[in-house]
Amino acid sequence: MKATRIMTEGELSGLAETFQDLDAGERLRLLSERFAGRIVATSSFGLQSAVMLKLLKDHAPGIPVVFIDTGYLFPETYRYAQDLQERLGLEIEVYSPAVTPARQEALHGRLWEQGSEGMDQYARINKIEPMNRALLEHGANVWISGVRRSQSSTRAAKGFFEQQAKTLKVYPIVDWTDREVADYMAEHRLPPHPLAKLGYVTMGDWHSTKRAGEGDSAEETRFNGEKYECGLHLDSGVQDFQI
Repeated sequence: MKATRIMTEGELSGLAETFQDLDAGERLRLLSERFAGRIVATSSFGLQSAVMLKLLKDHAPGIPVVFIDTGYLFPETYRYAQDLQERLGLEIEVYSPAVTPARQEALHGRLWEQGSEGMDQYARINKIEPMNRALLEHGANVWISGVRRSQSSTRAAKGFFEQQAKTLKVYPIVDWTDREVADYMAEHRLPPHPLAKLGYVTMGDWHSTKRAGEGDSAEETRFNGEKYECGLHLDSGVQDFQI
């Protein structure tokens, strides 16, 4: 890492106050300037990922964009990722787990079917390890994500900034409503994820994401309703991994 200290609590509070008065594009430009050379953004190519990708393209094109490919995404997600990259003229850096899906299943079985302990191990292997590698290779300790408060109850209280281990996570559109997202996508003619029209209200790996039934919350469509966060947004501290 190029630096371990990001900002003091007071500095972060001041920056958060500044963010309140800026639009998303201005927030990204400020981040690009302040944390130049030690910042990355991620995209999951989820239901509304096109919004953050378009904002980055227009306002902070110098920030590298990382795609964590677990190897278990829906076929539609891979095609959507390819489509968005071509439409927006983006160069996305793909980071995959150090261990292939075939090897994982041969040694451990289907981890996502092995309760909370299995799901945690799955997250460490398929999401946290490649994300940590991306941060290390870029010398980055600041990470931009498109997380928003309206996406789930677990995100409802998030601020613009969150410290996770040695990494400062930044959420430039955390205060955007679903209507603002829809309006932005319509204004810029951005395509939604193809599975949105089939009843999916959130997006992740094929084995742990289902379409919403009548009355289902977003949380109930992930991991059999046992949790919502995939693991990537719970821990970004550098760790050693073994298989």
